[in-house]
Amino acid sequence: MRHAQGMTPAPAQVTVWFDGGCPLCRREIALMRRLDRRGRIAFVDVADPDRSCPIDRAALLARFHAREGDVMLSGAAAFAAMWRAIPLLRPLGLVARWPAAAWLLECAYRVFLRGRPTLQRWLRAQR
Repeated sequence: MRHAQGMTPAPAQVTVWFDGGCPLCRREIALMRRLDRRGRIAFVDVADPDRSCPIDRAALLARFHAREGDVMLSGAAAFAAMWRAIPLLRPLGLVARWPAAAWLLECAYRVFLRGRPTLQRWLRAQR
């Protein structure tokens, strides 16, 4: 990342915990890292046993988690926080604050969680 002389990068606004052992998660996080050109997101691989976790590691592996400011979020709300930190995705993250949109996104996320093991197996087989 380039910064004007004398300028320091802005501190991360959002911390995201992800499963680095999951091929699907790694792909998603790789995309988010490319889009996070301002370095607003701190990505933490929960699969790394040397990393400390703010909550139970099993809970972090079971659902996507993010901290936005002092608020810990999970599921669709965590994705929305990550989106809000990325200018290109910010509008989607702001819409996700609307109660109806948040409810729909959480429903979609729960459906995704049921299919996640199948998607992981398929991606691992593609290697």
